[in-house]
Amino acid sequence: MEVIVKNNYQEISKLASQYLLNVVKAKNDAVLGLPTGGTPLGMYDIVVNEYKNKNISFQNVISFNLDEYIGLDENSKYSYYYFMNKNLFSHIDIKKENIHIPNGTTTDVQQECIEYENKIKEEGSMDILFLGIGKNGHIGFNEPSNYFEPYTHEVILQENTIKANSRFFKDAEGVPKTAITMGIKTILSAKKIILLATGESKADAVSKTIKGKITPGLPASILQLHNDITIITDKDAAKKI
Repeated sequence: MEVIVKNNYQEISKLASQYLLNVVKAKNDAVLGLPTGGTPLGMYDIVVNEYKNKNISFQNVISFNLDEYIGLDENSKYSYYYFMNKNLFSHIDIKKENIHIPNGTTTDVQQECIEYENKIKEEGSMDILFLGIGKNGHIGFNEPSNYFEPYTHEVILQENTIKANSRFFKDAEGVPKTAITMGIKTILSAKKIILLATGESKADAVSKTIKGKITPGLPASILQLHNDITIITDKDAAKKI
């Protein structure tokens, strides 16, 4: 495990974007695992600028998103599909058929989870996967639990996750209560993992991820078992390391 502490969000975003861009430049059909939320926005901005400056192409790249809310279609401004299209996909030359995000409006969630998992397996390992981390140590939407859920699955979101994500909605009541997310084994199958963390509110989770007991009560702690993970934080998120 490599831990890199940067001075600010801009430096984190620049370094994270370098990891993504380097993978695509080295392998033009790279398979990417991508997150949503506020933390990766700076990274996506830099990647888009690199594309606009004609320094890179994503024509053969394949992407898999970590998760999606159940009940939101791709046209909902609150869906992760909409988020990714707005902040990344509509600005680069990635093919629509190469973009994979769980279908939040499926009539059969269990079957959607199975099919999504199979799509990932068909492409082989993700070459690089980016993660954020919740205050409670969740990665993707894998919430603290009594066990590690291995594969893509439906999850009931905890109240603190709903509260944290309510900033993207009108209020907490508008946040869906369930989601589809990659499981822990799926996440660990990625060849390279980059975890991004900013802010003092993440300091406890980051510390326990790096040097705490491996427990499903703090899902990110399982990352200690991955053989190629880099954690990039700012000074606030690194306070308890």
